[in-house]
Amino acid sequence: MLLLGAWGIRRQGAIWRDEAVTYDMAHRSLADLWPTLQHVDVVHGLYYALMHLWFRVYDVALGGAFGEAVGLRLPSVAAMTAAAAGVALLGERLVGRRAGLLAGCTFALIPVVQQYAQEGRSYATVCALVVWASYLLVRAAARPRRKLWLGYTALMLFACLLHEFASLALPAHGAAVILARLPRRTRRAWLLSSGTVLAGLAPLAVFSTRQSAQISWLMWPDPVQLLTFAVLAVLGLACARVRVRSRGPIGLRALGIPLLLLPTLLLLLLSHVEPAYVDRYVLYYVVGFALLAGAALARLLRPAGELGQPRGRRLRRMAAVAVVPAVLLPVNVHLRSPDSRVDDVTAIAHAVHEVAEPGDGLLFMPSRRRIWRATLPDDFRGLRDLAQAESPLASHTLYGTERSGEAIRDRMPAVRRIVVVGDPDGQPVDDNDQEIAKRSTLHTAFEVCRTLKVRGARITVYGRAAGDCAGAGAGAGADAGSGAGPGVADVGRQVVRPSWPSRP
Repeated sequence: MLLLGAWGIRRQGAIWRDEAVTYDMAHRSLADLWPTLQHVDVVHGLYYALMHLWFRVYDVALGGAFGEAVGLRLPSVAAMTAAAAGVALLGERLVGRRAGLLAGCTFALIPVVQQYAQEGRSYATVCALVVWASYLLVRAAARPRRKLWLGYTALMLFACLLHEFASLALPAHGAAVILARLPRRTRRAWLLSSGTVLAGLAPLAVFSTRQSAQISWLMWPDPVQLLTFAVLAVLGLACARVRVRSRGPIGLRALGIPLLLLPTLLLLLLSHVEPAYVDRYVLYYVVGFALLAGAALARLLRPAGELGQPRGRRLRRMAAVAVVPAVLLPVNVHLRSPDSRVDDVTAIAHAVHEVAEPGDGLLFMPSRRRIWRATLPDDFRGLRDLAQAESPLASHTLYGTERSGEAIRDRMPAVRRIVVVGDPDGQPVDDNDQEIAKRSTLHTAFEVCRTLKVRGARITVYGRAAGDCAGAGAGAGADAGSGAGPGVADVGRQVVRPSWPSRP
């Protein structure tokens, strides 16, 4: 897992918008971070504080050599490595050493695990904490000790404070305790631990409801994410049918199946009340699949001669299993490319730097895309943000605050050119006064000089008159696309295809 996490960790320097938020928040002082969390993103507050402490060390010791992208992702790589180790030990305790080793390897090879091992967000750390809490639960069920229950409680509370939906692992653990028919004393100890976790989480959960608008962008679950869960669920249940002998009071199926199914199903059920499903919120469900798959593989690939198994059948099974990493290789290669995320903040900043001139106006459409300047502010230096009233830091927000629509409309004609950094075509547009003022003024008072399309964004230079477009450079009137053809010129990692300027 450590090697897979380190492979392609830079992603060619690409950082996507959620990682840019982490970078911005982690580089604010703790005195500035606290008032910001009172307005927004309190659910990630503990993670931002930990990343702040991490960057205080990393920026001094390693930042100059490895850069921001590596610094953002190293903690996740370390966390997912710890998670893989925990899965292996958990599989060993549930079934045996061979099953544990194969469970850990299976976990490491799952594409979604590798994806979040290389993201500067809390999900890998939450997954690791749930894994090790599950390990302590299994140990406590076999030999109850106060230290084990205290450790289980502390790890689960830590996981829930990093992300509230880690609490959905508690029903899975509860199901394991019930299915295993543990003694009443053990069941009461688990209830006490889980109750303590929920009590510790309650203040954060109550306060975070004030910020529920942050996930208002969520609609029905992404089909690809649902398909991934469905495939792993079906394969996991198929693996559960392979007969294996569990070692302890909590059996493999008693823990593996609830951990695989319950967190995701409960989150989907919650989404019928208020959309809240994203697979990374319950990433730890893949642990259940890895445990079931590892045990099944251990039995199917047992040494030749054991239980009278023919050597040829074992070799065929080993060959079939070896094909799986090869089939997954293109997916894992794609995950390490800039195109694997919804946008590329680094490419966006470089594109703005290329087309802009000192003194140009700057607009973000919508305003939340102002986060694109967080990691490379120097690429926006010399530009006048025409809509911004207060910066993100001064306003204790993620994206800053903007002037009224009327004030924006009055300020825009004062500049000769405006660089607009916005969403690509086909995305829904905001209908507040500020965004309407931006769009209407650009349409009536400006002409399009040049447009660049980069991953997840569209950068357009507008001029008040045709003569104002002269400063747009040799590529004026160019539209960056994804293909190549006659008259194509390189712009960073993008391609510029000539086209006629037009109104938006």
